[in-house]
Amino acid sequence: MPQPRAVVVGAGIGGLAAAAALHRRGWAVTVLERAPSLEPVGAGIALAPNAQRALDVVGLGDAVRAMSARQDEGGLRTPSGRWLSRTTQQAAAERFGGPVVVAHRPDLVALLASRLPEGALRTGTPAEVTDPGTGERPATVRTADGEELTADLAVAADGLRSATRHTLFPGHPGPRYAGFTAWRFVVPAPERPFAPHETWGRGTLWGTVPLHDGRVYAYATATVPAGGRAPDGERAELLRRFGGWHHPVPELIAAAPDDAVLRNDVYRIAEPLPAHHRGRTALLGDAAHAMAPNLAQGGCQALEDAVVLAHHAAPDAAGTPRALAAYTRDRLPRTTEVVRRSARVARLAGVSAGPLRALRDTALAAAGRFGPGPALRSLDGIADWRPPEPYAAGAHGTSPAGADRG
Repeated sequence: MPQPRAVVVGAGIGGLAAAAALHRRGWAVTVLERAPSLEPVGAGIALAPNAQRALDVVGLGDAVRAMSARQDEGGLRTPSGRWLSRTTQQAAAERFGGPVVVAHRPDLVALLASRLPEGALRTGTPAEVTDPGTGERPATVRTADGEELTADLAVAADGLRSATRHTLFPGHPGPRYAGFTAWRFVVPAPERPFAPHETWGRGTLWGTVPLHDGRVYAYATATVPAGGRAPDGERAELLRRFGGWHHPVPELIAAAPDDAVLRNDVYRIAEPLPAHHRGRTALLGDAAHAMAPNLAQGGCQALEDAVVLAHHAAPDAAGTPRALAAYTRDRLPRTTEVVRRSARVARLAGVSAGPLRALRDTALAAAGRFGPGPALRSLDGIADWRPPEPYAAGAHGTSPAGADRG
């Protein structure tokens, strides 16, 4: 039987993970990336236990767990510094089988790229799926310079503005502005110690998380119209919005070079796609289910997509359409629910009206008196996911009875 060929469009976290997982399943893989080099932006990514178990499938789970920064108690605060609720890594580990690891995104991308065979990754190669294929006909991927590649399986991991998604489902409305913009940066840790936290203000949010190498990942959001940019730089905008908040927020902003502060409007796919595949082409990650970042599950769900896709895509080219139908059955309901739950948390965090904000904070503080359980409940049924068989038996930890398999 000839070795089947998979072509992956996009070398983000989901695309690289899919290529690595398919390679382990016996597929010949080619990854096409439009950027001239594999140099991801310098921000952090939260990897909950479900993502770590997906990474176990490609042999990287323990490498990521080793990136876990030592943390004690953290939690949710108000801009003045008052704690609304607290939790610990131990509480998360007991509930979900492990703590959340916050990694530097370039480190994760480098690990995933190291799992690809030599020559599989082609940078500086914009491409899109022009023919999704059928049971009898391979998919076709065309590069910007006119080269056509045929594939027994095409994987569109081409992000929020996926051209392939539009090709497969031209009537779908696509992503919608979520109502807020986000800033991210990584800086050295301040001299004064701090507890990891997320802080909710009036239509604003700030998060500070230590990385394993001694630096700090900071992120912020604000409810603003789409398309805005600060005329004097995004660092100055952060100072205006967050410079009076509790320690260490002002110190972190002061330590960030202006060109190191990333700003991106947040979009989500509010209306689920009818499927995550068509013919011999699968959509993966943001191309299929872009979501608000408030549950920190965008990258985690892309990693789940990757290993579930590889699980169904046995190295049998003839069976690929059936395998992709199974991929949609497993992933579409789950990711639709995660998108909805992320949106609900985003709406709660983005409350601007004074009375509603006071009511929200009072409710959160009351729930926090019962310990970390209420704060962790938003990830129930998400962070405790385990890969489908046969992966689960070889992954880190033991698969519980009744665990979500898709």
